[in-house]
Amino acid sequence: MMLVVTRYRVPPEDAAPFRDRARRALEVLAEKPGWRGGHVGRAADDPGLWVVTSEWENVGSYRRALSSYESKLEAVPLLSLAIDEPTAFELVATVPGPAGGAGGAVGAVRAADADAVGLGSAAGPIVPTDFDHPPAGGSDASLAEKRTSAGRNPEP
Repeated sequence: MMLVVTRYRVPPEDAAPFRDRARRALEVLAEKPGWRGGHVGRAADDPGLWVVTSEWENVGSYRRALSSYESKLEAVPLLSLAIDEPTAFELVATVPGPAGGAGGAVGAVRAADADAVGLGSAAGPIVPTDFDHPPAGGSDASLAEKRTSAGRNPEP
């Protein structure tokens, strides 16, 4: 197995378009033989630092996936924007998660006040992130209620 890790510096105003573009790149790669899974993430302490990861059966699967026409259109241009550092890693040890662990889409976990609240401080239990948008005419309170009822950011 191999792990591909690419990191990116993304200005705040480009966060949502970058997230969507990275997800689309992973969707294209996911159709290729040897794909095991992938993620798009943002640093909790640095909103301008992003990561895109993918896992592959072997290095050959990854290289063949990048050579496809669709990958050259969707994934390769994104990968060319990555921070210049080694990106392909051979997995030498793995610790499996619990059986039936959660998977699929996840919501943003970085609070909108993350830059103002430091260690030793506490934020409110529900704080909308920059990816959350209240419905037209809605309020932050209704958004918080919706997120809590959906199982996101439950009360401690």
